[in-house]
Amino acid sequence: MKEKTIRTLKSIGLGFLEPLIRAVSGEEPKKNLGTFVKGTMFPIASIFLFIAIWHFSATALFNKEANVKIEKARTEQGEEAALAMKACIVSGDVSCQPNTLPSPVQVLAAYKTLWRDHVEISQKKDEFKEKVASTNAKRADQGLGPIKYTGRPSFLDQIITSLKTVAAGFLLALLVAVPIGIIIGLSDTLRNSFNWLIQILKPVSPVVWLLLVFMIVKTVITDPNMDKSFIISFISVGLCAMWATLINTSMGVSSVDKDYINVSKVLNLSIGQNIFKIILPASFPLIFTGLRITVSVAWMVLIAIELLAQSPGLGSFVWEEFQNGANDSNAKIIVAMFIIGIIGFLLDRIMLTVQNLMTFKKA
Repeated sequence: MKEKTIRTLKSIGLGFLEPLIRAVSGEEPKKNLGTFVKGTMFPIASIFLFIAIWHFSATALFNKEANVKIEKARTEQGEEAALAMKACIVSGDVSCQPNTLPSPVQVLAAYKTLWRDHVEISQKKDEFKEKVASTNAKRADQGLGPIKYTGRPSFLDQIITSLKTVAAGFLLALLVAVPIGIIIGLSDTLRNSFNWLIQILKPVSPVVWLLLVFMIVKTVITDPNMDKSFIISFISVGLCAMWATLINTSMGVSSVDKDYINVSKVLNLSIGQNIFKIILPASFPLIFTGLRITVSVAWMVLIAIELLAQSPGLGSFVWEEFQNGANDSNAKIIVAMFIIGIIGFLLDRIMLTVQNLMTFKKA
């Protein structure tokens, strides 16, 4: 039971709890408890160290920028203006605060502001839905589409938009890269014939993919009701991120143990049975490694693609705050940075968990 619990925890990325489970079960309690404390306290200590370095760095940059503003006022307007600038900065007036690296406290305040903003926008959405409910019911009876809320999205709405874009892009990469990888992996001739094309297209910038997709989508899709920015974004993300899966799938298929292939020949398996019962199960580790890389790349290139495609996701949020130049814009950008990093980490953990569950074998 204990070993099964430990295996389950490892499969979902909670392997650091293994020493605690062993200590509670009576297996070398002192040693395992010490291992658990070291494995948890040191990471926690590193978090506090990071916050401390960040705080002191932000303070140093703030003071440097403040001194520059004071000296500039002294040079241009005299000592009285310099003293007034210093007093304004000390008072916390947003009109004269140095616009530099925000401190942890400022970033926390920006996060709270974004959350309050989300709550307010959600309330406006609910009120709007109530107002147009009867109208939308009549429009539905007439075969017309509903009247949609057209106000600005909240930060959480933009996160959800980005997650939808990545999910659609990942699905596209999966549906394109895995079948092509299997076909190429089954034939040395095909693999050698198309390797040059893969190596040329793999390092292409997401900006270039976006422009190519934009040229095609704007020509093919003429329906004004379709969300072209979303379509352009997820296709661009999928094309940027698919190459790791394609290459790993091809490598996994081509490196399947020849004994397995011989067994399939002896059993007279069809091509489909050979692929789904022999080749794919044996290739899963490499395929999932490619899929994990694909998810990471998709999330990484998403910001630039959303920014250029004008999709209302995190990329758009970061660019708008950068352009805004408000006193808390830098803090909001840092909030977005942490959210992007945390979501990227969680996506990787999810893929690792799925990989462990798919390739898990009982001892």
